Amino acid sequence: MPHRQRIGVTTTQRLNLSVALQASIRILRADAAGLTRYLEEQAAENPALMLGPPPASDWLPRWDAMFQGREPPPDHAESAAPSLIAHVTDWLSRQGFTAAETRIALALAENLEPSGWLGAPLARIAAETRRPQAEVVAVLTRLQRIEPAGLFARSLAECLRLQALAEGAPDPVLLGVIDNLDLVATGDIARLARKLGVTDPAVAQAIRSIRAMNPKPGTSFDMLAAPIREPDLIARKGDMGWSVALNRSSLPSVEVAPGRGKGQGPARAVLRLVEARNATLLRVGQEILRRQQAALEEGAARLLPMTMADIAAALGLHESTISRVVAGTSVDTPRGTLWLRALFSARMGDDSAPGLSAAALRARLAELIAREDRAHPRSDEALARLLSTEGAVVARRTIAKYREMQGIPPAHRRRLRG
Repeated sequence: MPHRQRIGVTTTQRLNLSVALQASIRILRADAAGLTRYLEEQAAENPALMLGPPPASDWLPRWDAMFQGREPPPDHAESAAPSLIAHVTDWLSRQGFTAAETRIALALAENLEPSGWLGAPLARIAAETRRPQAEVVAVLTRLQRIEPAGLFARSLAECLRLQALAEGAPDPVLLGVIDNLDLVATGDIARLARKLGVTDPAVAQAIRSIRAMNPKPGTSFDMLAAPIREPDLIARKGDMGWSVALNRSSLPSVEVAPGRGKGQGPARAVLRLVEARNATLLRVGQEILRRQQAALEEGAARLLPMTMADIAAALGLHESTISRVVAGTSVDTPRGTLWLRALFSARMGDDSAPGLSAAALRARLAELIAREDRAHPRSDEALARLLSTEGAVVARRTIAKYREMQGIPPAHRRRLRG
């Protein structure tokens, strides 16, 4: 049968993104580090786009809070998160401690704060374990090798020194600055430089290194926590309530060279995109944090149900815009650096607790486990019953799922035997 050619008409749709739209999407999705890389690429190709150093800024909120009280933590501090305890006990099981050393190590672990600092004096640990204080000191020294560096510190200076030593051969200027945190808190760089016999820029560089450290390494086990880094936003609480601002020190300054050269138009376009990104990020961040003020003050257990569709509707933006803005961006708060995305959580699936989010329930579960008697930890069934008495009807299998999501082992593995 002879082959016949046929001519037909079909319709297809194809989405072609313009260069400007691609750049807009990339900038909108970028965190501070990603946006800095993009600007450096553009400046390398276009001399009309000029980058300068970021503006100077004060200490971030977490540092402000630390400098307000640098003394060792109180004796009766809140218990550390169960995921932190699980991390420590797993490390302990692989270190070859003797039975006596294990008892001391478990007593020290029991006194960890959520910050990762040790919340009891060594004399009390020695009395509780009935061991000489010199042995407690020796075990503590071994425990302070655990990652992340800074755990089991007894003061801010010790916490920072442990982190500096973990990086290898530390800069002596950095160690000198750590030993003089009182001068760092006052911002008197010139006086500190004279005391250490070094230049002002050397002290400024050491302070920048300290800012990249984590004064509360235990908070990295918090379900909301972001890695320590330069945050995109800064949230502070003042007399008039919470305020949210861009962290200008995380980005280089951007200018367009004067003149009417070939690159001026593209450079101004990049500048407009950056300004639009910053404005959108600030609007989104302010709306998210306005709704989640209780979580900023009291932790994840106070997270309210909130979706990206809620924020999009409130701001008149598309949901995909919200998703791009919060991808990888963070906010620095007195509780630490938090992911914006982690502040979203769906409402629980039933009507037993309409104001309870799934994230808040996970946080409450973690709190209950953190405060349990570690010699007699609660089973998943017991935890489900306890949460149900608080108004959240939840099944045992849900408890198991949420526990596993947070890296918390089952009851038989949480039991500590001294």
